[in-house]
Amino acid sequence: MSRIRTFTLECGMPLLVESMPGVRSLGLTWLVPAGSARDPEARQGASAIWAEMLMRGAGELDSRAQADMFDRLGAARGAGVETFYLGLSGTLLGARLGEVLPLVADMVRRPRFDESALGPARDLCLQAIDAQKDDPQERLMVLLRARHAPPPINRSPLGTREGIERVTASEVKSLWHERARPVGSILALAGEVNADDAARRLDGLLRGWSGVAPAVSWGRPTTRGYHHEREDANQTHIAVAYDAPPEPDAGAWPERLAVAALSDGMSGRLFSEVREKRGLCYSVHASYAADAKYGRVVAYSGTTPPRAQETLDVLLSELKRITTAAGRMTEDEFRRAAIGLKSRLVMSGESTSGRAAALARDWHKLGRARSLEELAGEIDALTLPRINEHLERRSLGEFTVATLGPEALTLPVV
Repeated sequence: MSRIRTFTLECGMPLLVESMPGVRSLGLTWLVPAGSARDPEARQGASAIWAEMLMRGAGELDSRAQADMFDRLGAARGAGVETFYLGLSGTLLGARLGEVLPLVADMVRRPRFDESALGPARDLCLQAIDAQKDDPQERLMVLLRARHAPPPINRSPLGTREGIERVTASEVKSLWHERARPVGSILALAGEVNADDAARRLDGLLRGWSGVAPAVSWGRPTTRGYHHEREDANQTHIAVAYDAPPEPDAGAWPERLAVAALSDGMSGRLFSEVREKRGLCYSVHASYAADAKYGRVVAYSGTTPPRAQETLDVLLSELKRITTAAGRMTEDEFRRAAIGLKSRLVMSGESTSGRAAALARDWHKLGRARSLEELAGEIDALTLPRINEHLERRSLGEFTVATLGPEALTLPVV
């Protein structure tokens, strides 16, 4: 039986609570609707600044006092920018929840956003952008996302230099309070927790908080195809993206398992065909990510310039071949991929912070939270004929290919 309980707090925010017997820790995930896709067009990077400044004081506590209080309670905290949300995370002893919740609630409702903290926060955000110069793979993924996804969900979570430099101290405050609204936020707790007590405490802490977060809308992408960024180097980086089923779609689980077969470590097709048999690259892998309304598969390979064209040709060929009758998944591939998926699911379920994050993201994607038992059942229900039928019906659509290296490549006909 599921131990997940769902509440709608008096302020209108959903609260998801999973009690996990046998643990003493508690994971917390609070998704605030202030992600990169919600940044004003001319202020891209405001969300990155918030992620820095939320850790620099809230309520009556300045930056040092806030850090000291979390440390005194033995609670770890973090903030990170996602597409639709700014995610606050925490890991603590379940017995400390009553003391930690007021601190986290103040971060959302009463961040200090001291003007003196804006300069250092801005500098850190700009340094993160500059650091991409030394990380060509990350820079390539930012380019691929910008070209493949429609705006504004194609934005980098780091923002832009121009946007970060434009944000003023008054805008840091006003834009945050426009977005940090209960209707649109999601809070999840997992671990040692009394669900009813947590809901009562939160109703008291959030009394008077109201409002609906602005929605995010997008149209069709307009810049897919091939894009090359020239860089004099002894490596060529290749990234490919194509559309995939969104999370609510019946094809989501078959797609997830098919990509696992393609990229399941040394036993995956990509590793075998691109690296082992032909020695074309030093790294190759693929991943599938799905949201409420879209999904995509992203593949990457790093190689040397003389082998880059053949690497791209074989990579695209293998991505296409698994959707054909001649390249259908085998029984061995299916079994290994299913075991791998289930193993990763079980291991992630042992983490209270991982479970809290999964609950919150399930609510965003599906409007409900899934238990580990339900997720394991989805994997158990998959069959090889179902996977191959999904793949043979599957149209990969328009590829987006991005490369970074000394010479541009030529897209093969696939």
